[in-house]
Amino acid sequence: MIRPTRTWRAAAVGTAALLVLTACGGDTEETPSASDNTSTTTEETPTPDAEDTPAAAEECEVKEFSNVTGNGTLTIGTLLPQTGSLAFLGPPEFAAVELAVRDMNAAGGVLGNPVKKIDSDSGDAQNPIASQSVDRLFSKNVDVIIGAASSSVSLLVIDKITNAGVVQISPANTSDAFSTYCDNGLYFRTAPPDTLQGRVLADTIIADGNQTVGIMALQDAYGTGLAGHVEKNVTASNGEVIEKIIYDPKAANYATEVSSIRAADPDAIVVIGFAETQKIIPELIKQGIGPDTKKIYFVDGNLADYSEAFDPGVLGPNVKGTLPGVAATEELKQQLLTVNPDLDNFSYAAESYDATVLAGLAAIAADSDAGPAIAAELVGVSKDGAKCDSFEKCKQLLQDGEDIDYEGFSGPVNFLENGDPGVAFIGIYQYKPDNTYEFVESRRGEITSGDIAEAAEAAEDAE
Repeated sequence: MIRPTRTWRAAAVGTAALLVLTACGGDTEETPSASDNTSTTTEETPTPDAEDTPAAAEECEVKEFSNVTGNGTLTIGTLLPQTGSLAFLGPPEFAAVELAVRDMNAAGGVLGNPVKKIDSDSGDAQNPIASQSVDRLFSKNVDVIIGAASSSVSLLVIDKITNAGVVQISPANTSDAFSTYCDNGLYFRTAPPDTLQGRVLADTIIADGNQTVGIMALQDAYGTGLAGHVEKNVTASNGEVIEKIIYDPKAANYATEVSSIRAADPDAIVVIGFAETQKIIPELIKQGIGPDTKKIYFVDGNLADYSEAFDPGVLGPNVKGTLPGVAATEELKQQLLTVNPDLDNFSYAAESYDATVLAGLAAIAADSDAGPAIAAELVGVSKDGAKCDSFEKCKQLLQDGEDIDYEGFSGPVNFLENGDPGVAFIGIYQYKPDNTYEFVESRRGEITSGDIAEAAEAAEDAE
């Protein structure tokens, strides 16, 4: 079916709308090498319709892509971490893309041809390999790139990708910067922006009885943005952030930063970081403000299996964390294990799978594998049509002339015009004595124009 093509992305949004969260129950998945838990998520109270039409918008200049044409074969490139600080996220993401391509080809492929896949390493922000990887993917004529996992890495290459007329869909980027980025309408993500994670984390901290909070966050778009949202929402809940430290993730040690947190003496400490968390926790313990005396909170970047890094009991029940996205269902886990039998972490697998399938469905709806044509159909195939939960079912509906609403392993995606998911989940996890963690609950939220406006403000503040 023919749907309206996006010609702009909102760069600022006026009217704020309420983000409503509902608690959901179940058991779930993990992030870095975490213990294997089964999850089911059920909605309770439905959220109200979001106000998605911007009251005021500054239009981005949109590049024309009349020279970008397809060749009849949908080619998916991956830009995911094989090395670097987020390498633990790579295996489930690579496996999920492979599984999605396998499922699409089992259903007859896209545009009458098998879907092709080419993998590449994104590295991390400290190891700028992503640009070279993108060049290699371009040389293979990719139409869509799934990745990167790191927001900072995506910010390094988003202009190169979208200016070339190639679609970029990240399964794990959460930085606010992308909500208002001028990307020629070619950037999407199936993970929610940190406006949502910051709100859920702050709610959890206050609900646990903490009134004062100290924040340690790494200095990059992800760390500073999420720290800002946590602070804003703690304050809105009548709590107080009494110390906020933005640190260098390459520092040799964190004695000075921890000393500042210790002097402030907060009830709870939020650590927003990556692998350097393995240096921060021992320093907190050394200075007498570790998990045995303070409540500690992690986020998706450091919600990891620390059973090999720390002695038993170091984290235990006083450490919690949040992870954007839904938990991998047992069905998805079992399918992923047929791709990679060594998987013990399923973080962002659902989001990676659905990003890939949505690209395939958009290509069918567009009757083209050209990037701009696919981008023009991604919003349409994700909402406001006949609901379908697999590529095969959705493909048949499209061939029958039906509009579709794909709802896959990550739940409703409902892309907004700016490429953010309109509906998303945040999982809450708690550490066990063996330094692995388990699912506590999941919260569902609508991403609204108010959240995009908040993201625009955060982006301006960061500048």
